[in-house]
Amino acid sequence: MPLRLRACQALSSVDPAAWDALDHGGSPFLEHGFLRALERSRSIGARSGWDPHYILAEWVGDEVAAVPDAAATADTLVGAVACFVKHHSYGEYIFDFPWARAAARGGVEYYPKLVIAAPVTPASGPRILLQREGTAGPPRELVARALVERVRELADELGCSSIHWLFCTAQEQALLAELEFSPRASFQYHWHDQGYPDFEAFLARLTSRKRKSIRKERARAQAAVDTIEWVGGAELDRDDLAAIDRFYRNTTDNHGGQDYLRPGFFQALVELAPERVAWARARKGDALVAGALYLETDRALYGRYWGCDASIELLHFELAYYVGIERCIGRGMPLFEAGAQGEHKLLRGFEPSPTYSSHWIRHLGLREAVERFLAEERGAIERYLVELAALGPYRAEE
Repeated sequence: MPLRLRACQALSSVDPAAWDALDHGGSPFLEHGFLRALERSRSIGARSGWDPHYILAEWVGDEVAAVPDAAATADTLVGAVACFVKHHSYGEYIFDFPWARAAARGGVEYYPKLVIAAPVTPASGPRILLQREGTAGPPRELVARALVERVRELADELGCSSIHWLFCTAQEQALLAELEFSPRASFQYHWHDQGYPDFEAFLARLTSRKRKSIRKERARAQAAVDTIEWVGGAELDRDDLAAIDRFYRNTTDNHGGQDYLRPGFFQALVELAPERVAWARARKGDALVAGALYLETDRALYGRYWGCDASIELLHFELAYYVGIERCIGRGMPLFEAGAQGEHKLLRGFEPSPTYSSHWIRHLGLREAVERFLAEERGAIERYLVELAALGPYRAEE
């Protein structure tokens, strides 16, 4: 068979150019640089509870010559899946804690489980990485199905109770449904560019009340600091990186979160993927007082890590939302994902947008119970989205 599947447990053994040549759908969170930064900082692996297993699909050299006009070279990487053996459910943002509790009540071992996701990142993107459309090699669907089957085998080999594809694409969810994975519905608040020439054009689409509210919020936040500016990843210095790390830990400490990203992660990230990083920082005098770290591609902006040394009213909205919207408009990025949860985003121009996951549970009784839960949850989400549609800030179309 021309397609060879193998696994490794560290991306240091995989060529970065070959990995990043796969189709990531405009998301940076399974790119080589982001994952290696997690590995190098021990934010995954070690004792993090995220044990990586990367499945690689390679198009074997002897067979490549049989493909007419093939440009691929021997043992070309044509697909991959980043899997993680988990012994807990933290840092996933598609919550299955009730399933784990139900399993425990029934005497069913729920951990370890196998998760296919961008670690500690609630952002959507392809979970089955394939060659880009039009690239010489095997059919994409053939590779995708082979990778899913290998994921099942890995779950068997490692004694995993279940398999969870988190924040996958709608197309992947449809394929996985054909392969006996149960679809789960969820949503986040995303901002979508409608071809706005500037921020004022975006505001013009809002109701008068919301326009006034946002202008007041921005004015008060900007008046509370001396400067707000963007800094690219390559320009971040030691003081910036120390502040980013400190702000991140302030946020997790002050809001009862967990600091999943270990010391050294941000340094590794700007070394390995500086072009993906942008930091919006605020100063009072010479002091850095707050900042929001973003990752970006030409397709999307992702707001990830906000923090501050002292609470300044409304500055979070300015740094984590409004300057991000301005950046999308100015750079032609059509999508802005500002993280998980937060009905407050709705009133600031972010709209409910579907997210997708797919699940398989080995124990038949637990699987059937989860499928009933998912059906009820889908109905509840559909009703809630109808309610949210009436609360949005946008003017009714004339």
